[in-house]
Amino acid sequence: MEWRASHILVKDKKLAEELIKRIRKGGNFSALAKEYSTCPSKGKGGDLGWFGPGQMVKEFEQAVSRQSSGLIGRVIRTQFGFHVIKKTGQK
Repeated sequence: MEWRASHILVKDKKLAEELIKRIRKGGNFSALAKEYSTCPSKGKGGDLGWFGPGQMVKEFEQAVSRQSSGLIGRVIRTQFGFHVIKKTGQK
């Protein structure tokens, strides 16, 4: 199984929750990633490309594997900070 996802990585949980609210109200995920994310993927609107089992930290991988494509999940905390994740594919 492989997944594709985009994410916004921030250091503050409240900011991550606010970003989810903005996206669900029609905010542009890619634009928000470019503005707020601390991950180098922000230059690509948060797109992480395709990845398989064991390529991401456990909490991130588990969250993506459970999400439905196209949807934004709840805030996920990892050793890197707080993630807003949008699953964009599965194969």
